[in-house]
Amino acid sequence: MLEQHWYRSSLTWVSILLLPLSWIFSAAVFLRRFFYQIKFKKSYSFAVPVIVVGNITVGGTGKTPLVIWLVNYLREQGFTPGIVSRGVGGKKMLTPHWITSESMPAEVGDEAILLVKRTQAPLVTAIDRVAAVQALLAKTNCNIVISDDGLQHYRLNRQIEIAVVDGERGLGNQQLLPAGPLRETPKRLQKVNMVLTQSSENNSFCFQLQGDFLVSVANTLQKKLVTTFKNQRVHAIAAIGNPQRFFSALRTEGMEVIEHVFPDHYLFTAKDIVFSDELPIIMTEKDAVKCQTFANHNHWYWPVEAVVSNHVKQELRKLLCVN
Repeated sequence: MLEQHWYRSSLTWVSILLLPLSWIFSAAVFLRRFFYQIKFKKSYSFAVPVIVVGNITVGGTGKTPLVIWLVNYLREQGFTPGIVSRGVGGKKMLTPHWITSESMPAEVGDEAILLVKRTQAPLVTAIDRVAAVQALLAKTNCNIVISDDGLQHYRLNRQIEIAVVDGERGLGNQQLLPAGPLRETPKRLQKVNMVLTQSSENNSFCFQLQGDFLVSVANTLQKKLVTTFKNQRVHAIAAIGNPQRFFSALRTEGMEVIEHVFPDHYLFTAKDIVFSDELPIIMTEKDAVKCQTFANHNHWYWPVEAVVSNHVKQELRKLLCVN
């Protein structure tokens, strides 16, 4: 896998061989953004503020829990937020598609369904996020829009940009795709309104993911404290951008983890999550969305919440007042 070459302190021979392709990708990224800046390509604005929460790397950074937190925070501030997304992990929606908690992951992706279940906010997916925003505003009373991902979707004008960074892996070897994990150069982070790092460190612009309970995938009313599984051997399955972070978190809670890694946004079948023993099987909440119809009493997911500093809240309030 390329990721094992991306997150090294120096370039590996694989990354060096891929550098010419990264240079081509870099030129394409530069030209595309330049065309929007000189208005050769048109961007669209709306009567309500748009907040983009995204990243410049591929793979998991903790963006989804942060979007969930942001929806709830905006409601506390008196806003009525709606969400637009590309619907990663599902079919490419050429026209706007409304997501409900009953939507099928194979059709719309796991992230979109999770966002709707956790926030109850209206959510529209489409490759064209401008069309998604138009559909959202036409049929709701939303007065602020969150674009889940889309930092590079310059067709949609935005008032606030929040970039999310993985505090453990950082920007890897700082090379653009495919030699490295970057969608844009590190300088792009200097142009966003806020860079938030998912990290255990307690500084002003960090956030942590915390969760005290495991929830039964088959019966969400059944919960157990995470500490219940301490010193137990468990199967851990993950089809997310950074599975090692999930496995490490389980080990930090004292579990003996048997790792099962699947591609990001993988659509599970029943046989994927059944093993020959009776050990507990633990997954992320995002993966549980895809397993509910065939899970049994042995399957658990770990819901987490983004814990954000007061400093971030203050800075966000300032940005909302300006925009």
